[in-house]
Amino acid sequence: MEMLCTLRSLTENQRQQLLAHPDKLEEFLDDEEDFGDAEGARFLDLDIGETWHGLQYLMTGSAWEGKAPLDFLVRGGEDVGDIPSDEGTARVLTTDEVKALSKALDALPEKTLGGRYDAKKMQAEDIYPGMWEEPPEDMDPKEELLSYFEELKKFMAAVAKRGHGLLVFIG
Repeated sequence: MEMLCTLRSLTENQRQQLLAHPDKLEEFLDDEEDFGDAEGARFLDLDIGETWHGLQYLMTGSAWEGKAPLDFLVRGGEDVGDIPSDEGTARVLTTDEVKALSKALDALPEKTLGGRYDAKKMQAEDIYPGMWEEPPEDMDPKEELLSYFEELKKFMAAVAKRGHGLLVFIG
């Protein structure tokens, strides 16, 4: 089963609704509009696909640990309900957590990330999706991860500027 990561902005009202009604997670993810938020703020979203674990590794130097807030793809925030582990994870971050994360991403030099890229080590650490030593012919995994990192920085800056929280969904 593929484990893909979607990031979506959400208002404080939406964050509270999801925490109170985790059964509405799928409805929220499928919603193309505003999930009934009176603020009417159309969400921002970013699909980082299968790169989430590689990004986690490059940002923190660890597969499942690392310092907050840069470890946000695999931990941190607040769990949305009790999702069976084979269906993934969903966590929400507050506005303040998003602002701190955006600053931390901005302060992280791309050369630090590039320096942490090590296909052999990433393969050995079982970093998902596990094709680091034998990537598809038409793909440069390091370049792809660095490109997604730039997208992630822009996305977080936009979410922080709106004063919104964040949903991190891997499933």
